[in-house]
Amino acid sequence: MVRIPPEKLSWRDFGGRVPRSAGAFLLLFLRRRFWPHVTLYALTAMGSMGLMGMEPLALRQLVEALEGAGGGGAWPPEVARWTVLLGVLWIGSALFNRATEAVEARTTPVLRAAVQAWLFSYVLEHAPRYFHDNLAGRLGQKIKQAPESCMALVTIAAHDVVRILVILAMGLVTLSQAHWLFAVLLVVWTALFLLASAWFARRLLVLAARFSDSVSQVGGRLVDVVSNADLVRAFAARERERGQLADLLRTECETAQRLRWFLIWLRLVQYNATLAFQIALVSLAVAEVVAGRMTIGDFVMVFSLANLVALNVWNLSGQLVNWFEQSGNLGEAIALLTRPHEITDRPGAVPLRVTVGWIAFRGLRFAHADGTPVFDGLDLEVRGGETVALVGPSGAGKSTLIRLLRRHWEPQGGSVEIDGQDIRAVTLDSLERAIGEVPQAPVLFHRSIRDNIAYARPEADEDELLAAARRAHCHDFVMRRGLGYDTLVGEQGVRLSGGERQRVAIARAFLGDAPILILDEATSALDSETEHLIQESLRDLMKGRTVIAIAHRLSTIRHADRVVYLEAGRIVEEGPHDRLLAQGGRYAALWARQSGGFLPETEPEGG
Repeated sequence: MVRIPPEKLSWRDFGGRVPRSAGAFLLLFLRRRFWPHVTLYALTAMGSMGLMGMEPLALRQLVEALEGAGGGGAWPPEVARWTVLLGVLWIGSALFNRATEAVEARTTPVLRAAVQAWLFSYVLEHAPRYFHDNLAGRLGQKIKQAPESCMALVTIAAHDVVRILVILAMGLVTLSQAHWLFAVLLVVWTALFLLASAWFARRLLVLAARFSDSVSQVGGRLVDVVSNADLVRAFAARERERGQLADLLRTECETAQRLRWFLIWLRLVQYNATLAFQIALVSLAVAEVVAGRMTIGDFVMVFSLANLVALNVWNLSGQLVNWFEQSGNLGEAIALLTRPHEITDRPGAVPLRVTVGWIAFRGLRFAHADGTPVFDGLDLEVRGGETVALVGPSGAGKSTLIRLLRRHWEPQGGSVEIDGQDIRAVTLDSLERAIGEVPQAPVLFHRSIRDNIAYARPEADEDELLAAARRAHCHDFVMRRGLGYDTLVGEQGVRLSGGERQRVAIARAFLGDAPILILDEATSALDSETEHLIQESLRDLMKGRTVIAIAHRLSTIRHADRVVYLEAGRIVEEGPHDRLLAQGGRYAALWARQSGGFLPETEPEGG
């Protein structure tokens, strides 16, 4: 059995090559890991069909032996011999079939696991922008669909194609001995039949691609709406969503019907062509027998061989359709999933070494993909152990600055450095491990509270996890739940309140203990009493660390060492809170508006 632990398998384990077509992708796996098993698969299929192809010859000999047996009641030796041989051929063919199934059973499931693990590991290394541009449901569907297509293609190539080649070779040799015209008819009909089937399959591929696309759109819409069911309800949009889904379902239904009708006509043409071949071959054989040029045994051989060839060619024609369909599905999945990684470790990248956590943005230039400019030569330094608060209106560049620090995006100019090291020259994993973050909208897995807290440091022991939870004021609300830390939080943490989700995220940051900390209004979802407690805990956590805090409520950053006021990607003001108030500039005006009862500003994605 092929033993590949899927949980350990990475796309780099296959030589680091990234195929961009369905055929190249499948060949990568066959050459690297599975060629002995596919070869054995093909050999067992060849053995099964080889024995099956000898059955018409044995039948001819048996019939001719029966013609000369007379009516004595005893089995002549020749009749017994050919009867036994025919039984051996049947049993042997059946045993080879079971061997084929055994090889398939021990190979294709591992191939499926390996393909999924390869694709999953590759997709995880895409930059955040890739996941923003593609629905999660569609990506998951393609990761599951690709290995199914791989298994289907392997089965067609190593089983069905091999079987038809064997029976055609045997049929050609056998029929040419009976009459040259039989062999010509076999070759011409098979070639025309398969060529026509391939032409139809090409047309079918277009229809299948349209159907697959419509199914993907319906699946993506379903996941999107179900994931945001609360939002749909909040805007009384159920009827609207039903109507939009109905349009997508109508398109899916229409493409499915066109595909099925085409298949009906295709099968009708193929079936009639197969019947025509069998009738022609049998008619020629009957004519030869009547003319005395062939025996009854020869006729039985031709008749059974014609049925065997026609059946296998028919099956292969059906698999041609499946071949093009699965090739299209695999090609579509590969085109989507294996796009070049936008942000990768550079050759020779080394782990980041954080000593004091000094962050420097030097001559930073950045514009969004649509050309919208954000920074044009921004310079900003955050000293090691310093707490810097970023404030300013929406679109000022606060969130963009954080994403550039984490290499979620790449600048078009300038550099970002940590302790003098350009972050483009260090490994992504080491960079992410050096930066902890408590976001405004925390992200939780549909796993237990324990798993979500421990995600920052899975090797942490129970005492460390509980200590982090207590410092984030999680422990009490967790223990009030029946399963305690084993409580499942639901998709996106839906079973927890907003404040509880925020505290779980804070506990995760405590446990991670990263030297650089990013706070995105980390207490925004908490009530006043809990916010006070968390602020104390966060101040404790911030000691000795470099902290960048995105602040929307200015009351939360009064104790920052420095406040940086950004506007349109430029630093307009910077300094301690009290000094900026005394200057009476932009920051002071913003403070006055919030103190006067105005709602705190919030920043959209990418601001």
